[in-house]
Amino acid sequence: MRRLVTGSQMKEIDSHAIKSTGIPSMVLMERAALACTEEAEKLLLKNGISARDARVLVLAGTGNNGADGVAIGRMFMLRGASVTIVCVGNREHYTEEMRQQTAIADNLGIEIADWEDYLAGAFDLAVDALFGVGLTRDVEGSFADAVDFLNSRKHGLVLSVDIPSGINSADGKILGCAVRADLTVTFGFEKLGTVFYPGKDCSGTVVTADIGFPPFDGYQGRRYFTGDAGDISLVPARKGDSHKGTYGKVLIVAGSGGMCGAAYFSALAACRTGAGLVKILTVRANVPVLQTLLPEAIIAAYDPETAEEEPETFRELVEEACAWASVIVLGPGLGGGRHVEQLLRIILLAAYVPIIVDADGLNAVAEYPYLADYFTENVIITPHIGEMARLTGLEPEDIKADPVTCACLYSEEKGVICVLKDAVTVVARRDQTVFLGTSGTGAMAKGGSGDVLTGVIAGLLALDLSEDDAASLGVWLHGLAGKKAEEKLGAHSVLASDIANALLP
Repeated sequence: MRRLVTGSQMKEIDSHAIKSTGIPSMVLMERAALACTEEAEKLLLKNGISARDARVLVLAGTGNNGADGVAIGRMFMLRGASVTIVCVGNREHYTEEMRQQTAIADNLGIEIADWEDYLAGAFDLAVDALFGVGLTRDVEGSFADAVDFLNSRKHGLVLSVDIPSGINSADGKILGCAVRADLTVTFGFEKLGTVFYPGKDCSGTVVTADIGFPPFDGYQGRRYFTGDAGDISLVPARKGDSHKGTYGKVLIVAGSGGMCGAAYFSALAACRTGAGLVKILTVRANVPVLQTLLPEAIIAAYDPETAEEEPETFRELVEEACAWASVIVLGPGLGGGRHVEQLLRIILLAAYVPIIVDADGLNAVAEYPYLADYFTENVIITPHIGEMARLTGLEPEDIKADPVTCACLYSEEKGVICVLKDAVTVVARRDQTVFLGTSGTGAMAKGGSGDVLTGVIAGLLALDLSEDDAASLGVWLHGLAGKKAEEKLGAHSVLASDIANALLP
C-alpha cells in the first residue's frame, strides 16, 4: 500500500527531516524544484513544446511554496525558457527561504515583478506556487485574482507545486477558490487534498516526487493508505494440486421475490475473484433465473413465510447453510419484511466466519437496531452514504463532508470494519488505519456496482486474506476493474457485470 498524509502531517515529516536529521531546508527545496521542472518539461514535450522554446510564468506567494516556484523559474531559465516571475502578496512577509531564492534569481538577472504591476500575457506553462499544504483560510484579494487569472486561461498548461492553491490539504475542500491544474507534483507523500473531491478534480495528473525525506512515522493523527500496483501480489497464486475446496466457500444470502440481480452480481464477482464454491441462499421464486444466469453457483431456496409459520425449520435451514460456508454475504437485494430480520438475527448469532453485511442487510439493522448488538469483529459492513445515514441518524451531507470520521467512529463503536462507499471509498480498518479507494471512476456509478464490490471482498476472504486486507484490496481491485471496463466500453456504457468480468488480470 501507498501512504497518504494530511498537510499538517507532512509539515511534521518536513520538520523532522530538517531539525532532527539535519537536512538543510534549501536542499529539500532544490530537489523539489528539480522534480517539478522535470515533470513539467515532460508535460510540455507531450504538447509539442520544448523547454528552450517555452514561455514560463511563475506566480509565487510569499512563503516556501513561493520559494519553490522561484527555484523552478530559475531552472527553466537555465534550460533556455523565457521566464517571468510574479510575486503575489507583501514582500515583507517573505520567509527566509523565499528571500534566499529571490536573491539567487536576482544574481542571475531574473526580475521578480509584483502582481499589481504585472501585465497579463500568454504563457505555455504557468507555475502555481501561491500556497502550499498549510493553507487553512479562504483565498482572497490579490491571491484570488491570481487564481482567477490562471483558471480563465484559454491556452497554456498549469503546474501546481505540492497542491493546487486553494485546496485544503486534509479533505480536498475548496477554500474560497482554487487553481485548476493540469499537473500537480507533490513531495514525499500524496496529500489527502488531492485524493478527495473536489481537490482531485483540481489536481490534474498527480506525481509524487521522492525528494529525500528520511523515514519517520512519529507524526500525529490517523495513518492513511491507498493501493498501488504491487498490492496485486496479496492475491495468492492458484496451486497446481488444488481443488475447489481449497479456495473457500462463499454463501450469499440475497435476493427477494423477482429481484435476483443483486444476488447474481455478488455471486459472479465472488467467482471471478477466485472463490472455489459459491452458494446463493435466496427465495424460491429466484431459483430458475439464477440457475440460468450463473450455473456455476449452488442455489438453495427458502420461502419467506416459513420464517413466521415454521420458525424452527427456518432457523435450521439457515444454520445449515452457515455451517457450510467459510464466508457469508448478507443483504444484497433482500428487500424488507420480518423474515429479513430473522435471517440477520440467525446468521449473526450462528456464524463464526467473516460476514459482509450490505444493502438491505444494513437497512434491516437500521430498522431493528438491536441487530447491531450482534456485530462482532468478524463483521464487515459496506454502506453507501444513504445507508450510513440510516444506520447512524446523521444527515447524508454531514457524512459526505467528513466520511473518514464517520466511518472510523462507527467502526470503533461497533467493533466492525466499515467500508463507506462513495466516489472515494473509506475503509476504517480494525488495525486503526484508514484505506482510501482511489482507483475507481465515475463510470461505476451504476446499479449493481456495490453488489459486485461485496462479492469481490467475499472472494478475497475465501482466498484466506485477513478481513482488513480483503476489504482494502477489494475496494482497490473493484476500482481497477471499473476503470478497465470504462476503457473498453466508454464511461456511460459500463454495467455491473462488466466490472465483475474485468476483475483480476
